[in-house]
Amino acid sequence: MNPSEDGALEPLDGDAISMTGTASQVEWARRIKRKVNQEFDRVARSFRSVAAKQNNADRADTEAIIAILEAKRAEVMSKEQAGYFIHDWQDLGDQVRQMIFQDAGYQIIKFRKAARR
Repeated sequence: MNPSEDGALEPLDGDAISMTGTASQVEWARRIKRKVNQEFDRVARSFRSVAAKQNNADRADTEAIIAILEAKRAEVMSKEQAGYFIHDWQDLGDQVRQMIFQDAGYQIIKFRKAARR
């Protein structure tokens, strides 16, 4: 969601889902959702920067992690409840990274990478 000239939030690309909650909760959640999407973008850029400097095997692992990240993004951004964003995402911290690190696919990549070394 991007602010329009009148200050209202416009939907993010692909954000056709309307949120449930009171008007003020929905407005608050949309602002949070925008920040969450920006955080996913930031983490993705970081991983892509790392991938650009890696050998083929490590780059393939990093690209798999980026795929996990994008799946997590799709899962989070598809939520319809304003309360979900208000409760679970108001304080971002390193939540996006932690989601990835706790993913079973990431754990497999980490184990495989350790075995190669």
